[in-house]
Amino acid sequence: MIEFNNNIPVYLQILIYLKEKIIKKELKEGDKMPSVRELARDLKVNPNTVQRAYKDLETEKIIITKRGMGSYVTDDISQIEKMRENIAKEIINEFSLRMKNMGYSKKEMLGIIDSFVEGD
Repeated sequence: MIEFNNNIPVYLQILIYLKEKIIKKELKEGDKMPSVRELARDLKVNPNTVQRAYKDLETEKIIITKRGMGSYVTDDISQIEKMRENIAKEIINEFSLRMKNMGYSKKEMLGIIDSFVEGD
């Protein structure tokens, strides 16, 4: 499941975990999300923490809550693609800032990335 990092709010870690499950299609478009209580029990966290992550997913239009029926992954593939692209940009931005702070040039960064991608 998740190994929680004490330096990052738990609800954010759950939010990232759920987004990654959607991106990897472990939770597909239209799939029913686990109930808040069920996920809270599985992750051993307070249901309010899971509810906060669900609220953020709903605000971002990644999940839709149907009263009395639960929450579902959106059918809007473009919304999921937008989320996927935003996460990629965040990762690349963090990587490039840290590398620049260590004195790496753009060419050196691309060389490092290229060596990892070629290893696939």
